[in-house]
Amino acid sequence: MMQITLRAARVNSGYTLKEAAEKFGISPDTLSKYEKDSTNVPRTFFIKIEKVYNVSVENIFFGQQSDFFRILNSA
Repeated sequence: MMQITLRAARVNSGYTLKEAAEKFGISPDTLSKYEKDSTNVPRTFFIKIEKVYNVSVENIFFGQQSDFFRILNSA
């Protein structure tokens, strides 16, 4: 299964950081933090991902963004 980062899901949905943060009801700084390390996102945020980004959470890599790219480059 191909996965994408949380940031890629936002960009693919056509949202700026500020627009997406508004849809989630959080600050842009908080969303930026989640995009860099999504290992501990709150359940309320997790549930909204599919609605806001129109992508299954199964297709999103949850973890540190740097780990995603490390795994991708080693494949």
